[in-house]
Amino acid sequence: MGIYLNPGSGKFQMSLNAQIYIDKSNLISRLNPLVETEDRYVCVSRPRRFGKTMAANMLSAYYTCDEDTSQLFNGLKIASDASYYDHLNKHMVLQLNIQSFLSENYSVEEMLRDLQQEVITELEEYYPNVIGQTGSLPRALEKIYAKTKQTFIILIDEWDCLFREYKNDTDAQKQYLDFLRNWLKDRAYVGLAYMTGILPIKKYGSHSALNMFNEFSMVSSGNLTECFGFTEREVQELCSQYHMDFEDAKNWYDGYSLIHRDKGLEQEVSMYSPKSIVEAMKRNTFATYWNQTETYEALQIYIQMNFDGLKDAIIVMLAGDQVLVNISKFANDMTNLNSKDDVLTLLIHLGYLAYDEQKGTVRIPNKEVAKEYMNAIEDTDEWSSVAEALGNSKKLLAALWNMDAIAVAEGIERAHAAERSVKK
Repeated sequence: MGIYLNPGSGKFQMSLNAQIYIDKSNLISRLNPLVETEDRYVCVSRPRRFGKTMAANMLSAYYTCDEDTSQLFNGLKIASDASYYDHLNKHMVLQLNIQSFLSENYSVEEMLRDLQQEVITELEEYYPNVIGQTGSLPRALEKIYAKTKQTFIILIDEWDCLFREYKNDTDAQKQYLDFLRNWLKDRAYVGLAYMTGILPIKKYGSHSALNMFNEFSMVSSGNLTECFGFTEREVQELCSQYHMDFEDAKNWYDGYSLIHRDKGLEQEVSMYSPKSIVEAMKRNTFATYWNQTETYEALQIYIQMNFDGLKDAIIVMLAGDQVLVNISKFANDMTNLNSKDDVLTLLIHLGYLAYDEQKGTVRIPNKEVAKEYMNAIEDTDEWSSVAEALGNSKKLLAALWNMDAIAVAEGIERAHAAERSVKK
């Protein structure tokens, strides 16, 4: 076993050992039919902390040929699938986290050189006297395939981190995309290429380097809907196990509504953030947990953008309503934002908005995320009037709760005097 080549089952074992583990091995049953077919390219995009890395570790443990991992999977859902034994411990696996390489290097060119050298070193140890003198990862894999006819399951986590950290460096982005295309596209040694990230990959300007991938995202999740995040049934079972109120859990963390499509059937699935649910169950308290994995300034940057109608849309959603959105023009990056719709679509992929595919609308998904919007608004000058209105609303609610008739009358009068339009 190596660091990148057949890295073993240790990380997935830790997931199984966790206090709370939800079986998502049905992902394997969705991917097995794609192995060594023309549909072997899959990209899954979900917000942070939605279980993407755990899934990659699970796939690595299942497919690796260097270890018998049947004891990990025999009790999981995949064990009852007809394809279970077809691919269990039958493949060479390459598992890479792009974020780790990007963090350790000062440029994209250096990162790609380091990545290739590290993987080739492990390949040379596993396949002595096969690769020869080459600094190119695609060439090394081509030589191995020509000699052995072995294909590789290639798992790439955080594939899009470069587009988040090098937002404005189009040359670096093109260099990286060219590398991925040369490494993966139309290569016989690719048995399955599985990538995860926050952003989809379809449209980076006119440079469509990775158009061979089938995408499963927050706006179109296909038959992988239930493979990431917690479903309502799973949350109900956890609430029962941990003696937590399900309706409170729903109010705090529900709201991501995705359409599951499989075999001609459609089903709406209510999805919850795993990070939030796990922390709430373990701590026995409903609070903001997903938000704590990133500062609110990340949201603040986007809702401050000066696009016509954006501020009004945020206000309407803070009031609990939905707004129409056109997701088709979004360029799938964090810089080419040219309209209100582009910003709203980005916020869907980041997890700050929930998309209703059937209605074509967006909304703030739940109480936890709504608090993030309030945090972002309170420290922003141009939102000061909204922040003041939110503050007055809290005071009015408290007065109602305390049955303070004078304070309620004053609060309603103040709101009426300040905001006369029906919309506001």
